[in-house]
Amino acid sequence: MKRSEAETAAVAAVAHPRPMTREDVTDLIYSTKVQKGIKWADVAKKVGESKEWVTAACLGQMTLTKEQAEKVGKIFGLAGAAVKLLQAVPYKGSLPTAIPTDPLIYRWYELVNVYGTTIKELIHEEFGDGIMSAIDFDMDLTRLPNEKGDRVKIVMSGKYLQYKTY
Repeated sequence: MKRSEAETAAVAAVAHPRPMTREDVTDLIYSTKVQKGIKWADVAKKVGESKEWVTAACLGQMTLTKEQAEKVGKIFGLAGAAVKLLQAVPYKGSLPTAIPTDPLIYRWYELVNVYGTTIKELIHEEFGDGIMSAIDFDMDLTRLPNEKGDRVKIVMSGKYLQYKTY
C-alpha cells in the first residue's frame, strides 16, 4: 500500500520532529505568562535586571546569561533545550512586516515618521554627525496618573556614537 504525500510527511514529522527554535521558546514563555498570570516586573525582579530588558529577552531580542536563562526557565517551566536557546544570540528585530499592523506598534512607527527627522536634526545639532545606540541603551516605562486619562511615559537613553572618518 502506497502512502500519500501528507501521510509520509506526518510519519516523518513524528519520526523526526523539527528542532525547537528561539521563536518556539518565546511562544512557550508568552503562553505560560498568560496562563499563569505572570507579570514581567516579577520576572525581572527574580532575574535581577530591568523589566524592559527582561521583557525584551523573554520575547527573543536579548541574550541571557546561563544564570539568567536558568531563572527564566524555572519561572516558566522550560526544558533544558529551551534554557540553552535563551543563551543563544538572537536574530534581532521581530516585526513580521515592513509597516507594523499592530495598533500600538504602528503608533511607534507613526511617531518615527512624524518626529524622526526632528529627533535626528536635534541630535545632530547637539552632538554632531552620529547616532544614538540601541546597543548601549536604557529604557524606563512608567504610568503617569492623569485626570484626563493615564499617560505612558517612556524614557530612553542611548550612548552617542560619532561617525568616524577614515
